[in-house]
Amino acid sequence: MSRIRLTRLFTFEAAHALQNYQGGCRNIHGHSYRLEVTIIGTPIVDESHPNDGMVMDFKNLKKIVQEALIDPIDHALLLRQDAPQELVEALRQLDHKLVLTPFQPTCENMLIDFKQRLGHLLPEEVALHSLKLWETEKSFAEWYATDNA
Repeated sequence: MSRIRLTRLFTFEAAHALQNYQGGCRNIHGHSYRLEVTIIGTPIVDESHPNDGMVMDFKNLKKIVQEALIDPIDHALLLRQDAPQELVEALRQLDHKLVLTPFQPTCENMLIDFKQRLGHLLPEEVALHSLKLWETEKSFAEWYATDNA
């Protein structure tokens, strides 16, 4: 049976600041992100199965990614966990959606984090094939399972 790749596109808004960076991205700024999640697997061949002919129902993939990745960071400010404490406290007092990460919140590091969080949530009959995170209309980072085997 043929292996098939399925891709689902997600969009979210988020802001970040790159600590100790020497350019403009050291300041808090936002992006309209696009995330492509691609899985790979073999379509189910069982006429009695409700997902006959599918690798995975797109609806199920959407639910997993939305809950695990998108909802926690959509319209949030991502800062490295060692960001200035006075900034963190001020944002929390103002009830801003703040996500503190153990990594510099670059596009590349976000992909690594997404991969780690998604891997164990997918059904065992499918595998995460790739992730592509668009930070701007012209700039993106990619993660491929085959590059990390």
